[in-house]
Amino acid sequence: MIKIGITGQNGFVGTHLTNYFSINKEEYKLVNFEKDFFSDEDKLDQFVTGCDVIIHLAALNRHNDPEVIYETNTGLVEKLIASFTRTNSKPHVLFSSSSQEERDNLYGKSKKDGRELFVKWAEENDAVFTGMIIPNVFGPFGNPYYNSFIATFSHQLTHGEQPKIDNDAEIKLIYINQLVREFEKAINEKINDGGYWVSHQYVITVSSVLEKLESYKRDYFDNQMFPEFKDSIDLDLFNTFRSYIDPNYFPQKLKLNTDDRGSFVETVKSLGQGQFSFSTTVPGITRGNHFHTRKVERFAVIKGKALIELRRTGSDEVLSYELDGEQPSYVDMPVWYTHNIKNTGSEELLTLFWINEFFDPEDPDTFYETV
Repeated sequence: MIKIGITGQNGFVGTHLTNYFSINKEEYKLVNFEKDFFSDEDKLDQFVTGCDVIIHLAALNRHNDPEVIYETNTGLVEKLIASFTRTNSKPHVLFSSSSQEERDNLYGKSKKDGRELFVKWAEENDAVFTGMIIPNVFGPFGNPYYNSFIATFSHQLTHGEQPKIDNDAEIKLIYINQLVREFEKAINEKINDGGYWVSHQYVITVSSVLEKLESYKRDYFDNQMFPEFKDSIDLDLFNTFRSYIDPNYFPQKLKLNTDDRGSFVETVKSLGQGQFSFSTTVPGITRGNHFHTRKVERFAVIKGKALIELRRTGSDEVLSYELDGEQPSYVDMPVWYTHNIKNTGSEELLTLFWINEFFDPEDPDTFYETV
């Protein structure tokens, strides 16, 4: 079992790495890190000595004074190296740098200089170091106006704002799931490379990204139609986009059509292809208690009464939705949310399911937890 510590574990990339390594408990053990460790040498030393691998993500991305960014980021690297020296520790260090190293700004310079400090330490101590130079990263749960323009655009579109493009450049992108795999590969293969360029997945203009996000806003957010996923970037952008939808958006009521013959409910409108299924559940039984990393999924109750519960992985907050087949309703399952459905009525519960995903045998999608 590899003991892994992640500085900045509550940030965008850190959250996804923490989630991933947490669900692979037989292979990895996470060593907890707190922000205040950097200001307490004893706590930092205890953290360092407990790790086989340290992924250093903690950094300042934005500040009114660029000098503060530079001094903060290089200072954190120096504190880690000082702790290695005090404790005579030589963990495998992975450093999250940025393609902004090539740009003329102090953030990029802080990343480059920090990486070179680690390179020097590793060479002098015969340690393994992976200096990962990463393209623009996007995915669910990034901070708008901070982590990515895609996070900003998605937040704006789901909160009644209109994004603006300052510079319609061509951007190299990597989705967060792929980046997590790159970290795991570097750990398992013990990649010893002070300048390890992580390959991008996609090259696309900012305007093309916005066009796709606006279509999700129009088709999915406004008109409740799932988009068609023609390529993996479509699904990756969609999962990013929908992570910014306020939880109060759900449950969405379905249109109930009735006549002398009975009732008809159009459960899902899709611009692409999907898979439909249904289940019956006896009173008092709960189904589910798992989460998906990729799958797009909808639960619709069309007969009986149900309680649907969702909990984001790594959080204790539970979102609860009560649904009744007398007024058909649905709840969508966000990625990285453990979910279940319970029959709370006295009659058989009839639930309609719809899923859509790109099948990838190398990327398992379903993991079991309890809400």
